[in-house]
Amino acid sequence: MTTHSNNPLQGKTLESILTFLVEHYGWQELGEMIRINCFVIDPSIKSSLTFLRRTPWARKKVENLYIWTMQKIDS
Repeated sequence: MTTHSNNPLQGKTLESILTFLVEHYGWQELGEMIRINCFVIDPSIKSSLTFLRRTPWARKKVENLYIWTMQKIDS
């Protein structure tokens, strides 16, 4: 039995999502779009992942931006 999901985050790691967003927008624009210190003050993938894994509301914002960006690219 095969299950199909419409979830665009299916199979994506938080690291791959964050890396894509940083490559697409850059740290400065990402920090303007989602106002969290780990994107503004000395940003890095490692420190941002640590924060996002411990902070559900911030992770949700990152995931929502990823979904929105992918929909924008696909249209």
